Amino acid sequence: MLLRQPSPWPELFRQAKREAFHLEVRDSYSVPAESEPLRRFLNGEPPVPEYGKRPWTELVQETVSRGVKVTRVRVVTVPHSDYQRWLLSITGSNVAAGEDIRYLPRHLSGEVPPDDWWLFDDSTVGFNLVDNDGKPAGAAITTDPGIASYCRAVKERLWQSAVPFSEYAGEV
Repeated sequence: MLLRQPSPWPELFRQAKREAFHLEVRDSYSVPAESEPLRRFLNGEPPVPEYGKRPWTELVQETVSRGVKVTRVRVVTVPHSDYQRWLLSITGSNVAAGEDIRYLPRHLSGEVPPDDWWLFDDSTVGFNLVDNDGKPAGAAITTDPGIASYCRAVKERLWQSAVPFSEYAGEV
């Protein structure tokens, strides 16, 4: 059963007991809150000073303080899109908050699902929905065992090949 909800993320993180894993497969996103920081980056301007301390990093800190791992694999096209270059420049704040982020070049990834999703405790899957312009359009949540099993297999396969952020950023 899929439930479409506008923003279930904070509650899903608070319910997680072991791990919250995110698979990202898009080379760019159109998140309104990221427009100004991205614009500044592309224009060579200094970053927004408070951007490292935002609701996302606070949620990560809250989650990892309970002993829950927050992990992510970003499958990226090389050369990187402008958006991915910007993400590389700010990912350190996510890592500092406690998130283990790894990168996997698309040409080395094999088959990758077309959609981003979160997998909570290997049993609940939350799909990030986007509209035709790449803007957030809510979420679809499922506990279907077949979908969760598929996502677990993808997570395990990609995690083994992905490179930790600090190593990847040093190579780029």
